[in-house]
Amino acid sequence: MRRGVGALVVVVAALLLAAPAGASSGARYGIMDDGWLLYGPGTLSTRLTSLDRLGVHLVRFTLRWDRIAPTRPADARDPADPAYRWAPYEPVLQGLHDHGITALVTLYGAPRWANGGRPPNWLPTSGFGNFAYAAAQRFPWVRMWTAWNEPNGRTFAAPVSPRLYVQRVLNPAYASLHEASSSNLVAGGVTSPRRTPTGMSPLAFMQGMRAAHAHLDAYAQNPYPESRGETPSRTPCPGCGSFTMAVLPLVRADVTRYFGAGKQLWLTEYGYQTNPPDRLLGVSYALQAKYVGDAAARVWRQPGVTVLIQFLMRDEPNLGGWQSGLLTVGGSAKPSYRAFALPLAEVSRSGSRVVLWGQVRPGSGRRPYVLQRYAAGWRPIGGSMLTGAGGTFSRTVTLPRGARVRLFSPQAGYASPALTIP
Repeated sequence: MRRGVGALVVVVAALLLAAPAGASSGARYGIMDDGWLLYGPGTLSTRLTSLDRLGVHLVRFTLRWDRIAPTRPADARDPADPAYRWAPYEPVLQGLHDHGITALVTLYGAPRWANGGRPPNWLPTSGFGNFAYAAAQRFPWVRMWTAWNEPNGRTFAAPVSPRLYVQRVLNPAYASLHEASSSNLVAGGVTSPRRTPTGMSPLAFMQGMRAAHAHLDAYAQNPYPESRGETPSRTPCPGCGSFTMAVLPLVRADVTRYFGAGKQLWLTEYGYQTNPPDRLLGVSYALQAKYVGDAAARVWRQPGVTVLIQFLMRDEPNLGGWQSGLLTVGGSAKPSYRAFALPLAEVSRSGSRVVLWGQVRPGSGRRPYVLQRYAAGWRPIGGSMLTGAGGTFSRTVTLPRGARVRLFSPQAGYASPALTIP
């Protein structure tokens, strides 16, 4: 659901925004790539097996209301109404369920009968809650939902209005999904990281949602970098008002301010485009891989942030689209592929004592891992150890600046890209 980044202004000031102490121990990491899941190479079964091998336990996936219900159902709350066309979405959600992969489902796109004959990005005047209820009945194992996508910009929502978004989309979905199951969690917002010429800043939209009495269990944000030189922890423009990964503590604080400390923050799309193929907006393959680990560690350290979704599995074929995949358009693995499976990052240092955070995503429970340092070949640092139950670990080691380290998984049979200690 992504489109090209528009912000290219480089601001000379730089700021490191340190994450607060503590950890988001329940953080879950996943992938979103609707096109690859629905229409990618091979069979759906082989694509799902690829997710298993990569250690993907969470997938964000979109149900397009306008395509599922192109004509008005006689009983819109009944998923068996003849007007509903759940294929090709149903095999994907059933397949994810069969593989034990949690689905985070986005409900999006109004049919013409629900919005006055307008395009699908136009907010509906009625009916969204009924569709949400039918979807929950059709897929009763789904427990995580988002209502719409990036409604603070006209690309995905018209009119851009937090009041109408809350009244016509979010609150009806929240009520219906909770009616369908008390176990359902519903995220609102799903805002893009910046203000566009035809949109609102995520902060202004969030404030408008609060004024409109939004009902939600979590706030969702797509914290893409918004300028050249931005990393998961540093932005050249800290005062620009964008909600990016680099200002994650501020985003978390605003969620608490407007919706309460108990509301989770889900980061529902994130990624760096690569050069090649995108020579204008992309970073190198090595930087993309490094930022996968850095972003994962940043989320783990930030209390209250419980979801981070990598956008895409495979690059889109059109250069006007998005090239943040773990695979090239031809299917070759970038270094970020193994960085996603085995993220590794430096989170702090004092002299030569370095705290490393990492995760072994393939597998379940406590997984064996080996930290390795390069010294005329890759050599273990302290031998094989076990992660925590969620596959993560935090470890203090002694390393000089310039040392190269990596994370090796005996079960997966491969290592992460090398991390150079700055």
